[in-house]
Amino acid sequence: MKTTQKAYLALSVVCVIWGTTYLGMRIGVQTFPPLLFSGIRQTIAGIVIVLFLVLSGNYTKISRSDFRRQAIQGVLMITLGNGLVGWSERYIPSGLAALIVSVMPVYVVAINYFSGLDSKPLNSNILRGLLLGCTGIGLIFRDTIQDLGNPDYFKGILVAFAACLSWASGSVYAKYKPTSTTPLVNSAIQLSSGGFMLLLGGLLFDDISEIKTVSAESLAALVYLIVFGSLLAYICFLYALENLPVGLASIYAYINPLIALLLGALVLHETITWITGLALTTTLAGVWYLKKGYTVPAKALSK
Repeated sequence: MKTTQKAYLALSVVCVIWGTTYLGMRIGVQTFPPLLFSGIRQTIAGIVIVLFLVLSGNYTKISRSDFRRQAIQGVLMITLGNGLVGWSERYIPSGLAALIVSVMPVYVVAINYFSGLDSKPLNSNILRGLLLGCTGIGLIFRDTIQDLGNPDYFKGILVAFAACLSWASGSVYAKYKPTSTTPLVNSAIQLSSGGFMLLLGGLLFDDISEIKTVSAESLAALVYLIVFGSLLAYICFLYALENLPVGLASIYAYINPLIALLLGALVLHETITWITGLALTTTLAGVWYLKKGYTVPAKALSK
């Protein structure tokens, strides 16, 4: 199988599994201190990868500069990105959290454009995709605008948007600050460093006494997220990010909401209305245009 085909397969894994992690986080943080929950999840996953690398003989020395770059990505994407999304799910539905994160490609394209990092022009298909994606988010908020008066709900939304921006920044940083290390080594450092910072944050800001009342469901969610959300899907994401355009690698953020909303409705009885369906249709149309904009040569688009 060619590298590009493997990258598309890896991206497909990310699209599906990360769509289920919103449900896992929602269940987990209901009885588990949220920052500590994510910190344990990511730290254990990072340690497992390190042990695998050592036992398989694939561990190699890494320079200080490479380690620093991977640690920065870990803080941006794991601590501030994933960790804060989990924290926000104490206050907002899992499907809504996923939909907020789906605005991430807008941040990615904006960061690339205004920083001058990406030489690819913003062709009409990319612009259509981003516009449709944002329209889908706006339609979702039409259903929940009355809840914005709840301070906790509003706080959860703001934190989710901040987490989304941080993850987008980490994605762009990863693309344009490459290292000579392998995806497995990169993921080990990122998960470990990001997880450690979350553990520290949990000790400082979480109500640790909640550990006494952690449910079996939260523990099961933790195990699922370690194995599938952190180990399998995160490695696949880094592989896709290395071998596909950064804007294209970010389209999983459009697929995740569909899965998260359906699971939230089926398992947690979160509400889905006809407007939600319209929003999903609009958002998925954005996925199609965004993919087309990043894969069709510029000359073909100008004809």
